[in-house]
Amino acid sequence: MFKRMNIIIIISLIVLGAAFIFITFSDGDEKDKQEGEQPPSGNGDGEGSEPSLDTIFDLAEQGKIPDSPIVVGETTADDVQETWGEPEETDNTDAGLFLNYSSRDIDVGIAENIVSDVRSSEEKVTSFNLDTIKSYKKPDDTRYYQDEDHDQIILVYELSDDYVLKWVLPRPGDDADNPEVNHISLSKEINEGANSDDMSLDEKIGQMIFGGVNGTGMNADTWKLIEEYHVGGLILFGHNIESATQTVDFLNDMKTANRGNPYPLLLGVDEEGGSVTRMPDEGESLPTSRLIGKLNDPEVAFNAGTILGEQMKALGFNLDFAPVLDVNSNPNNPVIGDRSFGDNPEIVTRLGIQTMKGIQSEGVISVIKHFPGHGDTGVDSHLELPQVDKSYEELTKLELVPFKKALSEGADVSMIAHILLPQIDKVYPASMSKEVITGMLREGYNFDGVVITDDLTMGAITDHYNVADAAVETVKAGGDLLLVAHDPDLVVTVFDELKAAVENGEISEDRIDESVERITHLKEKYQLSNEKTPAPDFQPINEKVEEILQKVS
Repeated sequence: MFKRMNIIIIISLIVLGAAFIFITFSDGDEKDKQEGEQPPSGNGDGEGSEPSLDTIFDLAEQGKIPDSPIVVGETTADDVQETWGEPEETDNTDAGLFLNYSSRDIDVGIAENIVSDVRSSEEKVTSFNLDTIKSYKKPDDTRYYQDEDHDQIILVYELSDDYVLKWVLPRPGDDADNPEVNHISLSKEINEGANSDDMSLDEKIGQMIFGGVNGTGMNADTWKLIEEYHVGGLILFGHNIESATQTVDFLNDMKTANRGNPYPLLLGVDEEGGSVTRMPDEGESLPTSRLIGKLNDPEVAFNAGTILGEQMKALGFNLDFAPVLDVNSNPNNPVIGDRSFGDNPEIVTRLGIQTMKGIQSEGVISVIKHFPGHGDTGVDSHLELPQVDKSYEELTKLELVPFKKALSEGADVSMIAHILLPQIDKVYPASMSKEVITGMLREGYNFDGVVITDDLTMGAITDHYNVADAAVETVKAGGDLLLVAHDPDLVVTVFDELKAAVENGEISEDRIDESVERITHLKEKYQLSNEKTPAPDFQPINEKVEEILQKVS
């Protein structure tokens, strides 16, 4: 009896022990299973999770955005549609063709059949706010855009491999406002691979002309210069500028008209500050270079240059015909005067170069002028042809000092003056002289940048030469850009004459190619594009101008 009871007890204990072990392991397996089903922890960068700013910026450096197979600059439009199917909509915008995948909250910009821009409004990227992004990383640029439907602030980050990441948010109403992201844009300028071999003769010659326009908005003549004559650049003057908004719209319309051409337009203006200013009423003008020269503070000169660059960008210009590097050695000079930093070549050199570098630091092309020096003239070249009766050795001691230094420190473009230097070239003014352009500038100072003439419609040229003939002589002398600033009809005449000179063998096409390559290299260096400029906000720029005005007063 007791033996049977012991056996029953032992069997019961074995059963209970087995049950305990089974329950313990089952509970552990379930726990492991539940833990395995938990979403990834940490920075939330797992598939389907909310990405961190680290992740978004790291992906952007690779041309990607979260949870997208697209690589900007590599993925083709065909690849996108093969992966995601036909887009819900396509949209031909001012920024180009976009494939709209609204179900994914993603728009895909296309250029040359390559993805050039990906814009995402997915919740995982729109959950960040303005303060969080700015505190994470200071933007390289802050822009503003406004139209009937939008009023936005855009934080711009320039990344490696030419990628640009933009965070687009509603513009904050006040300092306490901290809006959330509307969308992000990751873009890259697609190099269309155009070069002089790919361009027609008409397109090449057009690239060498910097024309002027009539009116304050697009008209038939301006369309014709852009679409039919393929001009490389356009300049505006005071009579073309009524307001900030009108100027931005005018330049944006030019960019739209230029979309069929192989390269973006150079869009320039004479904005020196002081007596030579084209600023609309919304923008404050800087003081004269003479006042900055009297202060003789290189930091102020550099800041003035950055302000000029900011003003140009705000209006949509990408080139400023400034600074003036002429040494104002002749007190009776009727055309330079307070446009110069002074009569001391060392001061002009130091301050002029800092202004040039300030402009360049804002991504705007600076044109130094007026080589080889317009400071010792007694007549205005807008009205008559000045003469400077000096030898090369004399010029090197005064007039050439600022230019020589600026050319060695990164000048991209040099404007050639309409002045006659009879001891160097008795026949042609500097702007048409091979001795000056090729001999002094290119060979003497080893300058392989862009050479542009002063305006060929000035009296110094028109009273003595046929404008089209002068343009041909300039190209033969080594010049690249022909500034024809005040008569669209003359642009056509210059175009036709230059083309005829190539066709009849007076100028070789190789010579044309040399200039076109310099011009297109400049455009590529500054990453010019046909992207539209948003509505400008001049208040922060004006505050900087006021600081400069107070320092020189």
